[in-house]
Formats: sequence, C-alpha cells, structure tokens
Amino acid sequence: MVAREQESLSICHHCEMLGIARSTLYYTPSMKNDKDLLLMKELDRLYLEDPTRGTRRITKELCKLDHKVGRHYVRTLMRIMRLKTVYCRPRTTVIDMARYKYPYLLRNLVINRANQVWALDITYVPMRRGYMYLLAIMDVYSRLIVGWSLSNSMEAGWVVNTLKTAITNYGKPEIINSDQGSQFTSEQYVNYVKSLETVKISMDGKGRAIDNVFIERFFRTIKYEGIYLVNPETGNELHKVCAQFINYYNEKRDHSSIGDVPPIKAYRRVA
Repeated sequence: MVAREQESLSICHHCEMLGIARSTLYYTPSMKNDKDLLLMKELDRLYLEDPTRGTRRITKELCKLDHKVGRHYVRTLMRIMRLKTVYCRPRTTVIDMARYKYPYLLRNLVINRANQVWALDITYVPMRRGYMYLLAIMDVYSRLIVGWSLSNSMEAGWVVNTLKTAITNYGKPEIINSDQGSQFTSEQYVNYVKSLETVKISMDGKGRAIDNVFIERFFRTIKYEGIYLVNPETGNELHKVCAQFINYYNEKRDHSSIGDVPPIKAYRRVA
C-alpha cells in the first residue's frame, strides 16, 4: 500500500495515513537460525511421538541425537512452539478457581449437539526454511473444523479475526474452550467473546493439554497425514496443503467416533 517510488508523497506521510509507525514499514521479522529450526523440528516430532515428555526427558532425547543443547534452552523453544506437556496432577487439594481467568466447563459435560462446544488452539508448523503457526477451531460434537488460519506470529487480533469468520459462517457456539495461552487470556479476545453475550468462555487447567484432546488429535493428524508428507517451503505452499487437507478432513474423511461419517455430515444432521 506504500508507493515508495512516489515523490509527491513522503513515506512518512504514507505511514501516517495508514495509522502505522514508520519503523513498522521497515521491520523485518527475525528468523531462527538453521540450528534452532532443526532443533524445533526434532522437538515437534518428539512431542507428537510422546506428549508426556517434559523438558528433562526431551533434552536427553536430543542429546542422544547428538544435539548439544541445555534444558533451559529446550524450555525456551517449547514456549515459542506452544508445546504443552501432558500430565495428570494428583487431586490432593481443591483448586481455587479464582486463580484462573475462567473455569474449565467441559468436565462431565455431555456434548450431544453441534455448536454446543467449540475448541480452539494453536500449533507450531515446521517448514524447510522457517516455521508458522496454525490456528484451528473445531466443533467438538461433529469434529468439524469451522475455522482455521495461518500466521508467522501469535497475536490476539489474528485469533479474534479467525473466530469472527467462523461465527459468521456457522453461527455462535454455546461454549468456546481454549488453553490459558496469552492470546486467549488477552483483553481483546476476552472482550470479543463477552460481546457475543450468549457464549461462555472455558479454559483448560494449566499444563493439561489433554483437556483439549480433540483438537490436539487433529493437529497430529494434519501434520502426519498432510504437512509432513509435502514438507512445504513457503507460506503459500503451507496454506495450500492445509486448505486441501482440511477440506478432505471435513468433507470426506470418516470418523468412527461420530458414526463413520465425515464431520460435515455429523454437523448438518443436528445443526
């Protein structure tokens, strides 16, 4: 939108009209080096293989593969990748729900209709020359992916815009469940969901990725059956792979847990 070659209007004036700082125009996102990208691909593979591994066990596995890396750096990379170790905590005490932004509403809930519960989450996607993040929104009853989007950063506005599009296409759910990531506890996200009035916010217990198990399973499926088979190099290639796979997943891939039909059929028969 900025015509750099136009002499009659300065770049500073262009940015002022667009409502952005001039430094934003010149900003180039910093990329991880080749060593980090290789480590992150191995981390993603190890996590999908066994999500119960913590930083200590993953560091040992990386050392077995001749990677010289410390536990603290592994923790930093896992935080960038949003990898959440699955573990069960002993229920020796009653958790004070006031410590959390919002309670987990799906425990013992019978999910028996479409648009009753939506789950959304973000996963790291490795590519040959970098990485991106995939946001997916799933109708838990039918397993239908009602919305998805790719980004090279994890901003709350990206999440909100994707959720808005999903609601425009499929209507409002009764409950939206997520983890306690910064995008989902942000003021922008919380205020938008609150503005929907009839929609309740649900959040997983901290460290309990298993609470959002259906969408975690979808991420594993799309990586192993789609993305890793193609190994895309660019964002455009990754978008094409995701679009093709999600269309197949929604329209043609049967699921035994919903009566051996594709998600779109399960969604439409009760929506």
